[in-house]
Amino acid sequence: MANASPLITVMMNAARIGARSLSRDFGEVENLQVSKKGPADFVTAADRMAEEKIFDSLRHDRPGYGYLMEERGIVDGSDKTHRFIIDPLDGTLNFMHGNPHFAISIGVEREGQLHGGVIYDIIRDEMFFAEAGQGAFLLDSRGVEKRLRMPDRTDFTASVIATGTPWYGKPGHAKFLKELHKVMANCAGIRRFGSAALDLAWVAAGRFDGFWERGLHPWDIAAGIVIVREARGEVQELDTGAPDPLNSGNLVCASTTLMPQLLKHLSV
Repeated sequence: MANASPLITVMMNAARIGARSLSRDFGEVENLQVSKKGPADFVTAADRMAEEKIFDSLRHDRPGYGYLMEERGIVDGSDKTHRFIIDPLDGTLNFMHGNPHFAISIGVEREGQLHGGVIYDIIRDEMFFAEAGQGAFLLDSRGVEKRLRMPDRTDFTASVIATGTPWYGKPGHAKFLKELHKVMANCAGIRRFGSAALDLAWVAAGRFDGFWERGLHPWDIAAGIVIVREARGEVQELDTGAPDPLNSGNLVCASTTLMPQLLKHLSV
């Protein structure tokens, strides 16, 4: 991990500790699919257990930092300049259904600004990480570290765009379908895999050319925003064009060469 700072290394270690818990629990999910109770309660417990393990690891190595976590919420720290933003299981529905596409996402703020991020794809053993001004990297399952630089593609008709769909109980279905219609009519393909954190990591890695979704939480996207930007990508608020989508949760990202075209097709 030649390009990982001490802080990023601490975050990566915490992600691996949480991953051991989730990997064990994921092995039990398939059995619960056929039980009367079903897997929902078990997965909720697995989510909380992973968060506790990540929290304990980070608290040991960086005492005093604050936290924003999916399950625990806000935990204030004595160090007011640093805060971890943690999603212990991004892709919960996939996990619940035995679909091996989910991740741990840990972002960190410094002085109120996103500073670093780690996204760990547990099943593929791929660790995406970045720190402001230091570039974005992928540590793969063989232990090979690769710098991530988004390709400068210009042909939108050859692009693959990821998205997240509004589900039961969420607003915005009609607007999303209009956006989807325009984007899919002008690109090579649309993908919906069910983990916003991995969608962002895969944009940074050039596996997707862009991504948009509304209604995301800060813990879904904090780490991914840093990783995409450090891979020379562009991230912004979907509806206003503001540079920070963390609070609204409405996000669009792409390479700087494709962003204008993606935004044009999302204007409905």
